[in-house]
Amino acid sequence: MLQIITDNMSDNKEKKLFLLDAYALIFRSYYAFIKNPRVTSKGLNTSAIFGFLLTLEEVLQKQKPSHIAVVFDSPGPTFRHKMFSEYKANRDETPEDIRKAVPYIKRLIEAYRIPVIDYPGFEADDIIGTLAKKASEKGFITYMMTPDKDYAQLVNDRIFMYKPARSGNEAIQWGVDDIKKEFSVERPEQVIDILALMGDASDNIPGAPGVGPKTAVKLISEYGSVEELFRHTDTLKGKLKEIIIENREKIELSKKLVTIEINVPVDLDEDKLLRDLPDVNELKSLFEELEFRTMANKILSETGKIPSEDTAKSESSQQLPLQGTLFSADEPEQSATLKQTIKEIHHDYRLITDEKDMAEMIAEARKHKEVCFDTETTGINPLNSEIV
Repeated sequence: MLQIITDNMSDNKEKKLFLLDAYALIFRSYYAFIKNPRVTSKGLNTSAIFGFLLTLEEVLQKQKPSHIAVVFDSPGPTFRHKMFSEYKANRDETPEDIRKAVPYIKRLIEAYRIPVIDYPGFEADDIIGTLAKKASEKGFITYMMTPDKDYAQLVNDRIFMYKPARSGNEAIQWGVDDIKKEFSVERPEQVIDILALMGDASDNIPGAPGVGPKTAVKLISEYGSVEELFRHTDTLKGKLKEIIIENREKIELSKKLVTIEINVPVDLDEDKLLRDLPDVNELKSLFEELEFRTMANKILSETGKIPSEDTAKSESSQQLPLQGTLFSADEPEQSATLKQTIKEIHHDYRLITDEKDMAEMIAEARKHKEVCFDTETTGINPLNSEIV
């Protein structure tokens, strides 16, 4: 049964580990504010940072984990690229605002004294899968915080998915029964087979051409795995039979690509993962730099005064005030510079009709530190509009 996570579920008597998929949460935070980005007076887009902060606070204050870590993808190619050179080759460049935000997010995590984990050649889901497996063997209850459904394959009676809150709704926990219901499978690991048939366009994983979620679920529900499906292709009919037989190698490759590795050579250091008090002074400095004034007051002091680190330690039994959820935070966190419109800015229009005019325009543009270009597009949504 789907479980809504509430405060009374928190119990630090058990070893409770939260593993956060950094980039999945960072991208989610950034695009949550895409229509109304948060920008400082110096022009820094802090949407991803602000959203990640709210998400982190949600976990710390509502779930009160005894242990926690934030896991990043390692830079450079992974073992999946060695298997399939076109893996994720179709992805767009990471938005510049996100690239600029990541160092601040890492500083934020370090200020909370939460370990940052990555490992060369592996992605965050592989590291999280490995740590979750090791933690379950040591008596932990582990929550993998991510909106990515691929993690469903890892769920068991001691490993859960934790889907962060959004749009004012509560966070959702997925256990074994939830995975069975969501994917119509008998066991969570069968999610791997469904993904192998479906493929994943966002990661450029081929799958079986023309096989979508409904067909993939139906086939795995009936045959149990892609291996059993291959052994019984004589029972298939028409075009589907042709697709499965002709694309066997693609399906087998896809299954390897979507399988989360659970034997990454990373150690589960319980002491390092143990939740600690934050570095109050570093948080104060960072919040000031990011112009998170309201957040600073809420997080660092109920009275609005910034306590010293010694004071914070002496008041360790006092919980930081709850910040709310990522998509219900409507109050202005930053006193960002009010944006001017064309009415307040001196301007004139010039029509460029030949190379001479173009050369003059380029020469003029080079005199300025910043230049803005406006383009004509098919719409105003930056996620799906095209340049005319």
